[in-house]
Amino acid sequence: MAIETFNRYERKFLLNKSTAKSIQDKLLNYMEPDEYNRSSEFYTISNLYLDTADDYLIRKSICAPKYKEKLRIRAYGIPEEDELVYVEIKKKFCGLVNKRRTALSLNEAYDFINTGIKPEQKNYINYQVINEIAYMLKIYNAPRAKVYIAYDRKAFFCTDDRNLRITFDVNIRTRRYDLKLESGDYGENLLEDDKVLMEIKTLNAIPYWLSRLLSEYKVYSISFSKYGTEYKRMLLNNYKAKGGKNICSKQFSVQPRLIPQYL
Repeated sequence: MAIETFNRYERKFLLNKSTAKSIQDKLLNYMEPDEYNRSSEFYTISNLYLDTADDYLIRKSICAPKYKEKLRIRAYGIPEEDELVYVEIKKKFCGLVNKRRTALSLNEAYDFINTGIKPEQKNYINYQVINEIAYMLKIYNAPRAKVYIAYDRKAFFCTDDRNLRITFDVNIRTRRYDLKLESGDYGENLLEDDKVLMEIKTLNAIPYWLSRLLSEYKVYSISFSKYGTEYKRMLLNNYKAKGGKNICSKQFSVQPRLIPQYL
């Protein structure tokens, strides 16, 4: 059974492809490719991010609060309607990321999100997580799919420290239409073609050899969110479409109003 609960810190780095390739080559001295990368250089991850009608979850997230959470449906590749996917809650508190997820068939995931009715018990369903998702659906007043985000990933894990994982995401593409995972992984590019998003995910301190590697290539961590970056780009594009000129998208990162409905 796939891991359903993760606790870790995540550090993100934006690299060019040449630097990413050099780092990957040196990582092989300490790490091994993910099982999904043993048959192909990259594997595809596709996501539907859910949010409220007024985008409360992402507006709160880009304000960088101590606590924030996201809700999404995730698939590996392009799923069929009866294939298993994951419905995930991703929370972050003071830098520590907690991810909880349960497997559902794609049709079960859609039905659950659209109706709020919990699926029947099956051996692949984590009902504790189902209860947590049902709670989120209630307090956030039935959030709906807002954006599709897919990317191609190369990942490595450390045999000496199973909590250490490093991923490289390329070809990040997004769309705000045709919001079905089974419709394909097409969309508009989120970053320039030469950019690679590297993430270091670990529950422990970064090992000395990795710190030296980052220093050697002079790469430094940044604050970056795929959904947050897409959302601010969408706002900027909408502003321009209404006759606006070039502006700083930070002006949109304002404190959102409270959700009006709670338990």
